[in-house]
Amino acid sequence: MADVLLYISLFTIWIMLLYHIFLMQGGFLLSSSNRSIKELWFHNIPPQPMVSILIPAHNEEIVIEEIIKSMINLTYPKDKLEIIIINDNSSDSTGMIVESYARQYPYIKAVYTLPSLVGKGKSIALNQGFKHSTGEIIVVYDADNTPEPDAVQNLVLVLQKDEKAGVSVGKFRVINADKNLLTRFIHIETLAFQWLAQAGRWYWFKLCTIPGTNFAIRRTILEKLGGWDEKALSEDTELSIRVYNLGYYIRFFPEAVTWEQEPESWRVWWKQRTRWARGNIYVIGKYLLSFNKLENKKVFIDLVYFLLTYFLFIGGVLISHGILITNLFVDLKLTIGLVSYVLLGLGFLLFVTEALLAISIEKNQLNFKIFFTILLMYFSYSQIWLLLVVNASYLEIKRIILKQEITWYKTQRFKK
Repeated sequence: MADVLLYISLFTIWIMLLYHIFLMQGGFLLSSSNRSIKELWFHNIPPQPMVSILIPAHNEEIVIEEIIKSMINLTYPKDKLEIIIINDNSSDSTGMIVESYARQYPYIKAVYTLPSLVGKGKSIALNQGFKHSTGEIIVVYDADNTPEPDAVQNLVLVLQKDEKAGVSVGKFRVINADKNLLTRFIHIETLAFQWLAQAGRWYWFKLCTIPGTNFAIRRTILEKLGGWDEKALSEDTELSIRVYNLGYYIRFFPEAVTWEQEPESWRVWWKQRTRWARGNIYVIGKYLLSFNKLENKKVFIDLVYFLLTYFLFIGGVLISHGILITNLFVDLKLTIGLVSYVLLGLGFLLFVTEALLAISIEKNQLNFKIFFTILLMYFSYSQIWLLLVVNASYLEIKRIILKQEITWYKTQRFKK
């Protein structure tokens, strides 16, 4: 029995590792071709549409001024721009800061969530902001972002040049990557995720997932969909499925760059990532069970990807770890004992190779410090992720069984 379980778990692990190599190759090919596409598009820019930027803000006094300044520095024409900052029941000086800038700049608007909806989560805040918007294109940024001056222009350009794209998604970088070991782990994870899970999936399958920030969506699509799902903790992933179901695709365009602050403590990281994992599990349950009702069956590729990542792959890793560790103390009479250790060792080397190659696509990122961080990352950060997903799965299953109300965790910000 132990042999069979070990075979199955190792097979699952290797399938996912090989799939990620396939995605990484697509990411490399995309990065090679994307620059020429941008140059071609910029030769003939059509008249720029009205754009509304939504920025949800709940107790963001530490970071809100930085994103407002980055909005002011955008190259997008200010007469075609409205920046809507949704103050969601802030008890600090967020409101005062936003109001002071709104008085100086006519394109900056302060919006407040209704009393009955305060503090209920990002989806509700975005829906409130959307009701006050007038733009043909809606762009979303989190309050801890500082987008580069041409980010919005690049996001909008994609939707102007590609009629089949319902959403354009940019790239995000970690602004506090060198703060401590945790932020360096997240920095590596961010770069690898973009080129493996975003760039690779877009290149091979024309599939991409909306992130929580730095994306643009057509107003007509949001109106057809009725806005964001207010029950979803991972509102971005859930929205992605519905966009594809309308017949559009989501285009990854890494030329649109934003810099984002990441958690600097393990406690904050754990709470944030648990919310992400629970949100993705919610999406899997919502759409996989009703797959026959989806118009766009291509979405199945994404649903299977999430299913493999959160259940089969992580389950395979946990089972293999458990069997091999148990076998150190109790003889399970494994017939592939040595082979299994070799396969796990090769899996580790493959993990390191994938991460190094993904990071090498970014300029000036590959160095000895990154190399040794990746080695450490496999034995620490990646293993903690396993525990986090198990905990998130337990919490989400418990919520469904007990019919508990969804509670939103707002990520804590840190001073620069």
